[in-house]
Amino acid sequence: MKFSTLLASGLLTLGLALPALAQTPTGVWVYADSLTEAPKYPEGFAHFDYVNPDAPKTGTVRLGTRGGFDTFNPILPKGDAPLGLSLVYETLLTSSLDEVNTSYGFLAESMKVADDFGSVIFRMDPKARWQDGEPVTAEDVVWSFDKLTELSPMYTQYYANITKAEVTAPGEVTFTFNMTGNKELPHILGQLMVLPQHWWEGTDANGKKRDIGASTLEPPMGSGPYKITSFDAGRSITYTRDENYWAKDHPTQIGTNNFDVIDYEYFLDESVWFEAFKGDQFDYWSEYTARRWATGFDFPAVTEGRVVREEFPQDYNGRGDMTAFIPNLRREKFQDQRVREAINLAFDFEELNNTIFYNQYARIDSYFFGLPFAAKGLPQGETLAVLDSVKDEVPPAVFTEAYTNPVNGDPTKLRENLRKALGLLTEAGYTLNGTQLVDANGQQLSFEILMHQPTLEAIAANLQRNLGQIGIAVSVRIVDTPQYINRLRSFDYDMIYTGWTQSFSPGNEQRDFFGSGSANEEGSRNYAGIADKGIDTLIDKLVAAPDRDTQLAVIEALDRVLLAHDYVIPGYALRYSRTARWDRFSRPETLPEFAIGFPSIWWWDEAKAEKTGGAGR
Repeated sequence: MKFSTLLASGLLTLGLALPALAQTPTGVWVYADSLTEAPKYPEGFAHFDYVNPDAPKTGTVRLGTRGGFDTFNPILPKGDAPLGLSLVYETLLTSSLDEVNTSYGFLAESMKVADDFGSVIFRMDPKARWQDGEPVTAEDVVWSFDKLTELSPMYTQYYANITKAEVTAPGEVTFTFNMTGNKELPHILGQLMVLPQHWWEGTDANGKKRDIGASTLEPPMGSGPYKITSFDAGRSITYTRDENYWAKDHPTQIGTNNFDVIDYEYFLDESVWFEAFKGDQFDYWSEYTARRWATGFDFPAVTEGRVVREEFPQDYNGRGDMTAFIPNLRREKFQDQRVREAINLAFDFEELNNTIFYNQYARIDSYFFGLPFAAKGLPQGETLAVLDSVKDEVPPAVFTEAYTNPVNGDPTKLRENLRKALGLLTEAGYTLNGTQLVDANGQQLSFEILMHQPTLEAIAANLQRNLGQIGIAVSVRIVDTPQYINRLRSFDYDMIYTGWTQSFSPGNEQRDFFGSGSANEEGSRNYAGIADKGIDTLIDKLVAAPDRDTQLAVIEALDRVLLAHDYVIPGYALRYSRTARWDRFSRPETLPEFAIGFPSIWWWDEAKAEKTGGAGR
C-alpha cells in the first residue's frame, strides 16, 4: 500500500493476530486515518510514545550507500535521486512507527472521507510553511498531484482511480474518485508528496526558469526539517537541520530529527564501502551478506567495543517480501511456463544455505512472505469463494495444489530435479543435442542474468552451473548501479534478481507490480512483464474490497495465482536486520514495533563519542 520513490520502504511477523477492523469514520473531519485499527494516539497527543522528547539536537551522522545520483527532481521516471530527499519534502499525513496503516495530520491537519468513499477532502494546516516562509497551500497539493500523474508512470498507475484534484474551499483540496467503496484511496492520498509550485515555476539564481519536467541539480526547497547544504554530484550529499522548521514542535516530530547534519557518501564497490566503514569514514552499516556477518567483523574496533553489532527484528515486523530471479516475460523464451518451472527446479537453495549462507536464511514461498496472510495449504472459506469467482481465468492448480518450492541440497535430489526440468523443457519443444539444449531451429536456449551487486554473483553462479548440466547457457553480467537502474526501467534484461516489498494492506500498488496496464510502462515495477486477465480481475477485486476480511481473502487468492504461474524463481529472506555502528549514538529505551528509526529517533551521545573517538561531532 505504501508507495514512495524516496524511501524504501513495512508489518506483522508470522504468528501475530490481525487487528480488528476499525476504519476511519466518514462524513466528519478527523485528525487521523486508519485502514485496520483505531489510531493509538488521541487527538491532541503530545508525542509518539517511542521517542525521547528531550533528545539533544546536535552532532553529525555519516551514512554510506551504493550507487550514485544525478538529479534532485523527485518525480521523473528517469534519473537517480539521492537518498534523503524525504528530509526535504513532506506529505499530507505522516505515520507512526508503532502502528500499521495509521496516519496522523501533518501538512494537512485533518481530512473528511465521503460516506461512499467516492472522494476525500484534506484541510491544510495553516502553520505549514515552505523553507522560504511561504505557506503550504491547497493549490500546491493540486499542482503536485497533477505533475506526479503527468510525469511519472508509477504514480499514474498508483493513482489510477483518482479523476481529479481541486481546491474546493480556502485551504481545502478535494480528490474525486472514479469509483466508490475504495477505502484505501483516501489513505494513500495522505502519502502524497507535496512540492512548492511557486518555487518550481520560479527562476534560479541565474534567472533561468525552473522546469519540473526536467532533471536538475539545483538543491530544491521543501517544507521538511533539513536542507541540502552541499553536494558532490553522484558522490556525496549533506543535509543540515533547518532551525526554522515549521513542524519542530508538531506532536509527530517531537523527539525526531535530532542530528544537526546528515551526510551521505556514495560508493560504487561494496568491498570499498565496507572498508570505509571499518576505517570510520561513516557511522552505520547494514549487512546483507551472511558470510561477512559471520566472519568479517573481527577488526579491532569491534573487539574493543567501539563498533557495536546488533540484530533488530523491528524493520521486518511490518513488511512482506518476494525477492527472486525474475525472468522477463517480454522475451519469448520465458513465455512458456514450463521453461520458468524448469529453471526453478535447478536452483539449489539448500546447497547455498549450507555452504555460504551459514543457514541464516529461509526460502521464500509467497509473494507476501513474512506476513500472516501469506497463502498456506489449500484454499478454504472466502479465499476459495474468490477463486471460484474467477475460475475460468486462473490456473486449475490453485484449487488442488499448495505451492511448494523444489528441494535440492544433495547430488541425488539435484539430479532428480534436473531430470524433471529436462522433461518439462522437452515438452516445451527443446531437444538435448550433445551438450546443448536447442529449439526447433537449432538455437541453444540461453539467457543473461543482469546484476549490479557482485555479492550476488555466487547465487547466480549456482543457477548457471546447474542449468549448464542440462544444456542451457547462462551468463552473468555485473554492471554499475546507474546502468543497472537504466536497464531495469527500460526492461532491457533477460533475468534480474530483485523483488517487491509488501505492506500489511496491499492494494493499488499491485497494479504497478503485476497489472497488465504496467507491463509495458517503462519505469514501472512490473519487472516480469505480467499481463494476465485473471490477475487483473483479482487486483480490481482487491482495490474494491468492502472490508478487511474480503481484502485478506483476495490477497491470498492473488498470492496463489501468482505462484501458480511460476513467474519467478523465489529467492531467500532473513526476517531481521543485521547492523553495525560506531558507538556514538543513543536511542529510546524501547524501540517502536515496526522500525528501529535510525537515524530519525536516535541522537548523538557525547559521552559515548568521547570513548569511541569523536568523529561526527
